[in-house]
Order: sequence, then C-alpha cells, then structure tokens
Amino acid sequence: MLDIKFVRENPELVKENIKKKFQDEKLPLVDEVIKYDAEARKCQQEADDLRAKKNATSKQIGALMAQGKKEEAEQVKAEVSQYSDRLKELEELQPKLNEEITKRMMVIPNIIDPSVPIGPDDTHNVENERFGEPVVPAFDVPYHTDIMESFGGVDMDAAGRVAGNGFYYLVGDIARLHSAVLSYARDFMINRGFTYVIPPYMIRSKVVDGVMSFAEMDAMMYKIEGEDLYLIGTSEHSMIGRFIDQILPADTMPLTLTSYSPCFRKEKGSHGLEERGVYRIHQFEKQEMIVVCEPEEAMDWYEKLWKNTVDFFRSMDIPVRTLECCSGDLADLKVKSCDVEAWSPRQKKYFEVGSCSNLGDAQARRLKIRIKGKDGKIHLANTLNNTCVAPPRMLIAFLENHLQADGSVTIPEVLQPYMGGTKILTPKWNSIEGKKN
Repeated sequence: MLDIKFVRENPELVKENIKKKFQDEKLPLVDEVIKYDAEARKCQQEADDLRAKKNATSKQIGALMAQGKKEEAEQVKAEVSQYSDRLKELEELQPKLNEEITKRMMVIPNIIDPSVPIGPDDTHNVENERFGEPVVPAFDVPYHTDIMESFGGVDMDAAGRVAGNGFYYLVGDIARLHSAVLSYARDFMINRGFTYVIPPYMIRSKVVDGVMSFAEMDAMMYKIEGEDLYLIGTSEHSMIGRFIDQILPADTMPLTLTSYSPCFRKEKGSHGLEERGVYRIHQFEKQEMIVVCEPEEAMDWYEKLWKNTVDFFRSMDIPVRTLECCSGDLADLKVKSCDVEAWSPRQKKYFEVGSCSNLGDAQARRLKIRIKGKDGKIHLANTLNNTCVAPPRMLIAFLENHLQADGSVTIPEVLQPYMGGTKILTPKWNSIEGKKN
C-alpha cells in the first residue's frame, strides 16, 4: 500500500506505474482516492475547528453563569448544541471516507523498481544469469514420479483416495531424502547468519491483509471455517506478521530470519493442478528466509537473498538460473522480484524452484512495522522474502540431475551426513527401463 501523501502529490506517476503493470482498470482509483482524501481532510479540518470553538464557547458559558448572565449563557449553550450536532455528523462521516480511501489504496499496486522489465505476463520475464552447466544425459530421463516409484517412494493413488488431487505420500528413501534436504537447508541458512524460527502455521485475517493482495489471498489461502484463521501458504506470512504494530530499535536492524513450515495452497488459477506428480500441489514444506531492514539496505539484501538460493542448489550440483520477473508478473505489493529456476534434464528446460521479492515498505505500512532511528524519529521498515528450498518440488530437480544409467541416484557430499552417510540410493527396478512385470 502506498503512502496517501505520495499518491496525493504524484497522481500521474502512480497512474503510469499502473499502466506499466497492465492494470488499466485500476486507473480511476487514483482520482477517486484523491477526491475522497480531499473530502476527508476537509472533514477533519472542520471537525477540529468545531472542537476548538466548542471548547472556547464552553468556557464562555461558565464565565457568564458566574456573572449571573443566565439568559446569555443559554444562548451560548444553544450555539454549542449546534456545534455538537455538526461535530457528530462529521465524526460519523470521517471513518466512512477513510474506509473508501483504504479500500482503493489496498488495490493500487506498489511502485516498481526502475530496473524491472516491462511486460504483461510471465512470458516476458527475462533471464539474468545461469549457474552451472545444464547436462542432458545419454538416456531418456523418466517422469519424476516414475523415478520415485522405482524406490517405492511415492503413493499418489492412496493420497488421492484419502485427500483428493494435489496430495501425496512420500515413503522410504524418498521421504528420507525430502527430510534431509530440509535439514540441510536449515543448517545452510543458519551458517549464513540467519536465526532459525518455527512459526505459527495459521494467521489471522489482519495479518493476511497486511502481507498480500486480495487476489493472492483468494487464489492461495485456505480459511478455517468458523474461525478468523487461515492456513499459511508460506511461512513468510507469519514471519512478517510477527512484527505487526511493532516499533523496532534501529540497533536491531537488520532482522535476518529463516523458517521451516508446511505450506497449504488452493492453487486456484489458470495453471490448475498437474494430475501426475508433485510439482504443483496443495501441501508442501519449505525453508524460507525473510529480512526486515532499513529502506536503504533493502536492495543489497535482495541481491544477497537470491544468491543464497543459488548457492544452496549449486552445493548439490543442480544447475540453476535466475529469471527477472516483469512488471505484469509482479504481485501488487512487490517492488522487484526474481525466480530461481532449476534445470530439468527430462524437459530440457528450467523450472521454478524459488522466488525472491523486495516489497519495499508495502507490508510494513499495512502491518505498522516501524523502526525508531538513533535520532528518535520513527519510519517504516522494508521487508524482503526468499525461498531457500521447497520440497517435494525440489526433489524433481534433484532426482533428474542425480539419476544414473542404472536407475540409482547419487547423494551429493553435502547431503550425505543427513542421509546417515548414504552415498547412493539403489532402486527396486531401473526406472529408465521401466518396471518389469
């Protein structure tokens, strides 16, 4: 959410930003906000003037009564009564005007960074850099669930019977690999200086409104029936929400936190759910990282955050690239964002395994997360978030990139301590050749 003063003073800039995000239907909102803001300020000024008059006149009544001028005092009382009636009208009008302003401000997008490429959707995202050499093996790489099944490691059918489409059972070595990746990610981020946190897995609507747009919420969040609670779609939401209505001392900045949580998503939208596999699902687990910092430090932290994800995947010999999100692909609260994509030898292309975002002061403004400077002045914080790893999707890249011709899967050295020293996973059959009856 933008500062109302900024919108008031820069309406054309705000409109131009809306156009860059290909949301022309929101253009009228800017003029509407300015109109309601003018009315609200006029209302506030009149109310303040009336209160001042009422206070002064009330003192006058006391003085007149003391002088025995009862008739004059009664006339002044009638005048005060008129002030009170009008003041009541204004006090009822003020919150209604503020509500109209807030309703519109909540859907006006944040100002994007000048470096963001302009485009209507994710097909216009721009590749930034590649890390590691993509390899296509001499054999045909099977679909990831076929690889998992060769280890007896996944049961999608049973999950479908129990919970429906978009759920899974991971079993044996694959389940262990899933947990090993998360444990390694936790230690990886701790070694990068981040404080480890396990947050609440549910949040109230006030926090939901503070961390995301309505469109994101509608597409992602599961609401608990009869409760003011939502299951988190990512631990970033509860992690940022931790600082709601807080004034943080400047000497505690930056706050660098990494969190583990299960995540729950409706995955409502044009992409839908893949019928087979664990790429887009309703439930998964994730190691996240967030930063709360001074505004001038935000871009430096943005660069550090996505590099953490790149380094994590490269430490397991998985080639990745970064993809700059274009203006039309940015969620409304974001200033700048990039995806980290892993190489898929089967598809011979990259696919998303993480996302890094700088949200400027948008979340901080909504949640009232502020910093008290050394000079005693208070200002809004900036917030950032980034995925370290989110299995089981990440396991797709892992299995495909470490699959051997005999159907076995090698375990990178950094992961071996989390797998009890195991260096290679041996399948029940070779998934490349297919299961033999």
